[in-house]
Amino acid sequence: MQVKVGTCGWSIRGGRSAYFKKFCCIELQDTFYRLPKVETAQIWRREAPEGFEFVVKAWQALTHPVNSPTWRRAGGPPKWGKAENFGLLRPTDENFRAWEETLRVCEALGTRFVVVQTPPAFKPSPEAVEGMRRFFTSIERRGVRIGWEPRGEWNRRPEEVRALCRELSLIHVVDPFRRMPFLESDVVYFRLHGIGGEETNYSYAYTDEDLMRLMRILDDVKWADIAYIMFNNLSMARDAQRFLSLLGSR
Repeated sequence: MQVKVGTCGWSIRGGRSAYFKKFCCIELQDTFYRLPKVETAQIWRREAPEGFEFVVKAWQALTHPVNSPTWRRAGGPPKWGKAENFGLLRPTDENFRAWEETLRVCEALGTRFVVVQTPPAFKPSPEAVEGMRRFFTSIERRGVRIGWEPRGEWNRRPEEVRALCRELSLIHVVDPFRRMPFLESDVVYFRLHGIGGEETNYSYAYTDEDLMRLMRILDDVKWADIAYIMFNNLSMARDAQRFLSLLGSR
């Protein structure tokens, strides 16, 4: 199994050039708040060494309604389209356009994996499930694998998550210190948000014992061909480098 370790965002002092020297992949957070221009994404691709992988966190226009506090950081929703039609994976013209714009950035970056994170406001109702089905069966993927990280009530509905991931060819993205994927796949994608709290504890710094436990968790997912380990806590760069050292000592 190939193991790829990185962080959620440019976490190294010294910017992108410093990051490229430490890690082989990154999960871009910029793309969630506001998509960069395609030309900017092309510059990032040219700057990166050969083989470096850009994972994209999908634009919040697809997933988060405009009353979500995450939009404040982005300066508000797009100026085009109807504000009430953005988010929650609904099959609206606005969401389809947002996906196409996300794909253009992915193509510029050479992205192979996109993380779609749905907020607690996206509840497992029949209406939400039907909209999600219509959205994912309508879009083009162009070779991009899609991971789904559901928040909120979905995490108490393993059978429903498993069924949707199987039906819609989605990878179940999880924090393995909280739960394991509800569906086995050739790809494992772990986002580490810190231990403690219901969903996140960003201030948590992983201990040596935690990282050894993560090694054992990897041994339990040998059914996967590739595992992404993406740290998403305040000490993410340090913790990710420590975990890389552990992997190198095996």
